[in-house]
Amino acid sequence: MKFKLISFCTALFIFSASFSQTLHVGLKAGTSINKISGQSFKDQFTFGYHVGAFAVVGLGGKISFQPEFLLNQVNQDTSSNFSSVYQFNHVSQIKLKYLTIPLILNYKLAKIADLQVGPQFGVLIDQNKNLLQNGSDAFKKGDFSLLAGLQLHFLKFRVYGRYVVGLSNVSNITNSDKWKNQSIQLGIGFTLL
Repeated sequence: MKFKLISFCTALFIFSASFSQTLHVGLKAGTSINKISGQSFKDQFTFGYHVGAFAVVGLGGKISFQPEFLLNQVNQDTSSNFSSVYQFNHVSQIKLKYLTIPLILNYKLAKIADLQVGPQFGVLIDQNKNLLQNGSDAFKKGDFSLLAGLQLHFLKFRVYGRYVVGLSNVSNITNSDKWKNQSIQLGIGFTLL
């Protein structure tokens, strides 16, 4: 599944780049303010990070396509009843790492500002091992989200903020309530080419 998703996104990027009017590539990093919704988790946001690379493919006029590859860390504290409900011992904070692939459509609002919308595909690549004490993985390996945000660009620098809302249930535990990722991402980017 991971290989197919990465292959599809790479092929899409190459196809788009071959028909584009402009192509820019860069690196980005920032903070992620995360929350996993569900009755088993505290109703608060926690801090994580994201780092990765992006490309901007001009499609003509005010529209551009911006695929990204990001490594996201999601931290979340569980509520006091988590261990009694799911029978995990001494679990207080969950740390997940996702490889996410946002496929963003940029609409130029002004010379330096873009409105961003699009889907995001996530693949769980690491989770803290405390969740595996009962022999089963607590989280599904994939996540599908939608994002919207604003990006400002000055010369080679980019500053962005976006809201990501999860649409898929990431809980892999039967008879559990639905767990969904939410995130506010704030960061900076630098265009290399």
